[in-house]
Amino acid sequence: MKKVIFKFDRERDAKNYWQKSNSKNKWIEIQMPPEIKKICENKTFEESRKGILNYLKKYHNSELINIYLNSVNISWKKIEDEFFNRIEKLMKRKYKMPITAYLTTFSVCPYNPLESSFMFSFFNSLPKTLENCGHEIMHLYFHKFYWDNLKEKIKIEDLENLKEALTVLLNLEFKDLWFVEDKGYESHKKLREFISENWKKKKDFDELIFDCIEFLNER
Repeated sequence: MKKVIFKFDRERDAKNYWQKSNSKNKWIEIQMPPEIKKICENKTFEESRKGILNYLKKYHNSELINIYLNSVNISWKKIEDEFFNRIEKLMKRKYKMPITAYLTTFSVCPYNPLESSFMFSFFNSLPKTLENCGHEIMHLYFHKFYWDNLKEKIKIEDLENLKEALTVLLNLEFKDLWFVEDKGYESHKKLREFISENWKKKKDFDELIFDCIEFLNER
């Protein structure tokens, strides 16, 4: 049975641009085409939809979309069983819900734990997209099995940082599946180093989480 289903949805792609068009994140602002920003500025999605889709039709009508989607699907299926065997062992949990991965033509790839989905970028290399899949699935695991419990123990900002920093484990336990690194964010460098050092001492995810909470609360 397929654990990850890969799809392309023009509406979702357009909505991804719209949702990010008024972002306060400087990196996202730099990535956003000025034409899209102009179309979406101070408008609802319904008001922006036609203009976004018209701008994106050069991508959406390309045969490369299906070629890339199929390539990702075929490549992921080669590693899917091994990936889930490893992450279930690492996080001591089994994620039973099917996961849907949607292709986007934007560089920002959000995930949605409520519907068990994430996006991957058309403009990433194939190895990077496989790593992206692992990264986002790890977020889904974290939300499902840890988020509600941990939000009572640390600040939401620290919980967000922990969720992102934990993906350094992909470099230690999964890199041979896709051969590229999960680089993370500069702001998480110390936390990622702490996670790496502690994981190498004892590969117990629950104990690692406990140590991370102490580390974050002591700062």
